[in-house]
Amino acid sequence: MKHKRIPLNQAIGLSLSLALLTACGKPNTQSAPESTTASAPIAATDSVSTEGMWMPRQLPELGDKLQSLGLELDPKTMTDLTKFPMNAVVSLGGCSASFVSPQGLVATNHHCAYGSISYNSTEDNDLLANGFLAKTRQEELPAAPGSRIYVTVDMNEVTDKINSTLSDDMDGATRFKAIEDAEKALVADCESDPGHRCEVYSYYGGASYYLIKQLAIRDVRLVHAPASSIGKFGGDIDNWMWPRHTGDYSFLRAYVSPEGKPADFSKDNVPYAPKHFLKVATQGPQEGDFVMVAGYPGRTNRYRTAEEVNNNFTWYYPTMQKVLAEWSEVIGNATENNKDAALKYAGQVAGLNNYSKNFTGMMEGYNRSDLLSRKQQLEKDLQAWIEANPENNQKYASVIADLQQLITEKQSTQERDLLLGYMNRSAMLSAAQRLYRLSLEKQKPNMEREPGYQDRDMTRFTESMKRYERNFEPSVDQAVWTYFVERYNALPQDQHMESFDKYFAGELNGDVLQQKLSAMYEATGLTDTETRLAWMDKSPEDFRNSDDPFIQLAINTYDDRIAIEERDKAMAGRFAELRPQYMDLLIAYYNEQGKPVYPDANSSLRLTYGLVKGYTPPAGTIKGPADGNDGKDGFVPFTTLRGIEAKYTGKDPFDAPQAELDAIKNKDYGRFYDEKLDSVPVNFLSTVDITGGNSGSATMNGKGELIGLVFDGTYDSINADWDFNDNTRAIHVDVEYMLWVMEKVDHADNLLEEMGVAAPKGDTAQ
Repeated sequence: MKHKRIPLNQAIGLSLSLALLTACGKPNTQSAPESTTASAPIAATDSVSTEGMWMPRQLPELGDKLQSLGLELDPKTMTDLTKFPMNAVVSLGGCSASFVSPQGLVATNHHCAYGSISYNSTEDNDLLANGFLAKTRQEELPAAPGSRIYVTVDMNEVTDKINSTLSDDMDGATRFKAIEDAEKALVADCESDPGHRCEVYSYYGGASYYLIKQLAIRDVRLVHAPASSIGKFGGDIDNWMWPRHTGDYSFLRAYVSPEGKPADFSKDNVPYAPKHFLKVATQGPQEGDFVMVAGYPGRTNRYRTAEEVNNNFTWYYPTMQKVLAEWSEVIGNATENNKDAALKYAGQVAGLNNYSKNFTGMMEGYNRSDLLSRKQQLEKDLQAWIEANPENNQKYASVIADLQQLITEKQSTQERDLLLGYMNRSAMLSAAQRLYRLSLEKQKPNMEREPGYQDRDMTRFTESMKRYERNFEPSVDQAVWTYFVERYNALPQDQHMESFDKYFAGELNGDVLQQKLSAMYEATGLTDTETRLAWMDKSPEDFRNSDDPFIQLAINTYDDRIAIEERDKAMAGRFAELRPQYMDLLIAYYNEQGKPVYPDANSSLRLTYGLVKGYTPPAGTIKGPADGNDGKDGFVPFTTLRGIEAKYTGKDPFDAPQAELDAIKNKDYGRFYDEKLDSVPVNFLSTVDITGGNSGSATMNGKGELIGLVFDGTYDSINADWDFNDNTRAIHVDVEYMLWVMEKVDHADNLLEEMGVAAPKGDTAQ
C-alpha cells in the first residue's frame, strides 16, 4: 500500500498485494434479542465534521477545534515524531500498531497478526483455533518471515531537491527516471545510518515530497492472540457490518540486539525500549466522547476526477470483485479436505474475501450516493473560478483538460493491462521472474538498479523467498494459475503476450494445458527453499543454462514484460507532471475559501479525530431490537457481551470459547462492568476518518491513553477511500473488552501486569 513515488490514476494500481490483504468478515443477518437504548443526541456535536487524515505537522492548524472537542494534549507538541504520542505509534508495513509497555510490547489487530499466527500453526497445534499466550519471554514465537516494526523517527520535506532535477521539456519516461534517481540518492544518504529504512513519499499528487526515516526492527515475536472465535468472531458474515462483536486484537514484541540495534532473530536479543509508549486505560469511552486515531492509512482517492470516479465504480470494481470472489473459490476447492494447505492459504483467502466484499459494498454505496454529481459540479466550479480571474486563467487554463486527456489515454488499455497482470499469479513463476531479474540487476552498479533489487532490499528479498515454504502448496498454486491462464486465453488474440503463447505452443486450454502445467510443477526445483535462495547468487548465464521450466518461461517473457513496465513508467512520468498541477489548483481554490486541505493517504503517519457516535443507516437496515441497535431509530455506538451470547451458534464464525460463554452467563464482568450498558462494552462506533492500513491503529482519548483499536468501518462507510459523509463510521474494539478477555478468559496476567493494568489483588468484583 505504500505509494512513495508517483500517484497514478486508480486504473494503474491493478495488481493487489496479497501480503497486505486482511479481513474480518460479511453482513450480519442475525438479530440479537436484547436492546441497548440509545442516549439522547448530543446537539452540540451533531453537525461537527471530522473529515481528514492529517499530517502531524498540520495539527496546530486544527488546534482550536481539536481542543474544543476534547483534546487535552498540546497540538504543537504532537507535530514532533520523536515525542509522545506519535513516537509510540508504529507501522507493521500494511497495518498499524502502538507500543504499550516500556519493554517493546506492541498492540495491534488480530487480523494484522493473522499471518504470524498462521505461520506458527500446524495441524497438531492450531494457534488460529486455540489462541496463543506466551507466559514468559522464552515462550514468545518468531513472527512470520519478513515481519517488521517500523518506528518513525524523522520526516523532512525534500520537494525542492526532487524538483531541482526536473525540467518542463522532459517527456514522461525521462521525468519518471529523474524522480526515481533523486529519490534513490536521498534514500541512500538517509540509510547510511544503519538499522533504518527510509522512503520518499509524495503528497498532494506529487506537489510535495517528504523523506521519512524509520527504525526498522527485524526481530518481531508473537506474544498473545485470542482464539479466532474471539479475534475473528463473526468472520466474513459480520465484516463491514454493525452491530459487531469482534475481539480484533493481538500482541507482538519488538526485539533488538543487546546494543539496542535492529538485528535478525537471536536468543541473545533483548526487548526494544521505546522512547514513548501509550498508557493503557482501563475504561473505554462514553457516547459523545472525543477520540483520535494515529496510524498509517494506506491509500485514499479523495481528489480524483469525475471520470476516474466513474471508471473505478463502473469498470474496475465490478471486474475485480468478480475476479477476487472466483479466485477465493478456486483456493477453497483446491484446499478442501487438506487442513495443512487450508492453513497456508488462510490469510490469502481472508484477504480476497475482504476485498471482494469491499468492492461489492463500494459499488452499492456509490449507487446510493451523489459522489459523481458532486465531482462533476466541483470541476464546473473550478473551471468557473479559473475563468473569473486572469491570473488563475493564465496559470490553470488547461490543467483540467490536459489531465483528463491523459486519464482517457490510460483507460484505453486498462482491460489488457489488467489481464496481462494475471500472468504472474503462479507463485513459482513470480519467484522465477524475480530471481532472474535480480541476476540482471546485480550486473549494474547498486544506484542504477531497479528499486527492489538494490543492496538495501536484499534482506527483504531473501525473506520473501523463504516465505513460500509456509504459504505455498503446488496443487493449489497450479489451480490458481490455471484460473488466470484461462482468463488470459479468453482475451482477443491481439491482446496476448506473444512470448507467453509461444512458450506454450498455443496449447492453453483443457487437458493439454493441465498436462503442461503439471509437468512444470513436477520438474521445477523452485518449490525448495534452499534452491530458491541459491538462485539469488546465480549469474544470468546460469539462468539461461537452466532447464527449470519456470525459469525458462521467465526468461522467454522477460523482454515483453520489460516493454510493458517501461510503457507504464512513461505514463507515470506524465501523471507526475499533471497531477501536481491539478492539486495545486484544488488547494488554491479551497484555500481561498479558508478550508485546510489534508493530503490523500499514502501509508505515512496520520492522525484522525472524531466523536463516539451512532448513526441512522439507510431505510430497511434495522431488523428489530438488537445489541447495537434500538430497532427503530438507528445504530447506537456500543455493543456488549449480550450480543456475543445472542449470536453464538457453536459453529464458525459464531463460535466462542467455553470460558468466555461461562463468564458471560455468570455475569462475571468484574471491574469492566459499564452501568449504562449493564454489561461489558465490546465494540464501539466513532466518526474518525480511516481507511485500509489504519487496521491496528491506536484509538486514544484526549489524554493520549489507549482506549481501543480501530479495525473496520461500517458498510455505509465502505466508500471512505473516495468520500467522507455524515454516516461515515469506524468500528473499534473497546479496551475494556480486550482487558476483560485477557483477564477472565485467557488469564494473560503477565501482560496485564506489564501494561500496568493488572487487577488489584483481591479484586473479585462481579
